[in-house]
Amino acid sequence: MDRLQLGEYFRDTLVDWFMGKGRRKEKDATSLPSQESKRYLQPELLECCTPEYRLRDIVQLPDGINYNEWLASHCLAFFDHINLIYGTISEFCNTSGCPDMIGPNNRLYLWVDEKGKRCKLPAPQYIDYVMTYTQRTVNDESIFPTKFDKEFPSSFESIVKKIMLLLFRVLAHIYHSHFKEIELLNLHPQTNCIFSHFMLFNDQFMMIDEKETEALADLAVALKLFPPKPNDNPKPDDPNQNPTISPSPKTSDDCSCSSRMPSTPIESGILGDDSTLIDDQQSSHDENISTQCRSISPFINNSNSFIENMAVDDDPPENCPMDAKFLITI
Repeated sequence: MDRLQLGEYFRDTLVDWFMGKGRRKEKDATSLPSQESKRYLQPELLECCTPEYRLRDIVQLPDGINYNEWLASHCLAFFDHINLIYGTISEFCNTSGCPDMIGPNNRLYLWVDEKGKRCKLPAPQYIDYVMTYTQRTVNDESIFPTKFDKEFPSSFESIVKKIMLLLFRVLAHIYHSHFKEIELLNLHPQTNCIFSHFMLFNDQFMMIDEKETEALADLAVALKLFPPKPNDNPKPDDPNQNPTISPSPKTSDDCSCSSRMPSTPIESGILGDDSTLIDDQQSSHDENISTQCRSISPFINNSNSFIENMAVDDDPPENCPMDAKFLITI
């Protein structure tokens, strides 16, 4: 009799565990909210410290200025400003809170090591690789020359495209994972200004593929940088929308990253062939003026002139929107 009761007890317990608890867990997993809250799209947080029309003027290539020099100037500005913005929230970006490099719509960004293998990295490590690679590249005289007798390499435009893509991913991660901290620090006007400058420059010279920038396309529309697409009017935070997620590594071998700095930071094929982005100004390359790779800042003071030659240790002016570094204009 005792043995029979014991058998019934185990039978009922196992059935409940497999059928009841298992299904309950599955139901709980599927009932998690799939819609993503995009705080940065709230109307009260769409403030930008520089008017949009002035940013459009900044990105226009002036007559007589070398095309590659113009790319270098803006590339340096984007690197300096995005690095500064990330530095304000870097203490909140750690391996426990950001185990993956994620952007809006849960887009996963993968690093590529020197062997071409895609690596899934924590966000702080990924961004450290981005900043290290960019700093090393812009300091290379053979790539970013600062002497009048030095020429830009033939691959300069593709190098700038790589840097722009990596910096955009840093911006995407900041908006997706750390905009709350940006808001608390009251840096959303400056962050929106940098993003607007970045997107308008990209729209002018087509540095990044549209499939990459669509992660923050809704923000660009909300900031009135571009009109909404006529055939694409989704409701905000629509849970029925299928997010675009970058493919994860197929095998565990693809995640075996080298401990040193990868030499090829972009997925092969993601940039495509160099397109003909240069208009009539580039045809007169030899006649254009070089400005020795100086950085262009989108931040404008009350007198509508650029903030010039601010040293690292100098106190910023009262009307300066943020403690800026390397804000040098031509």
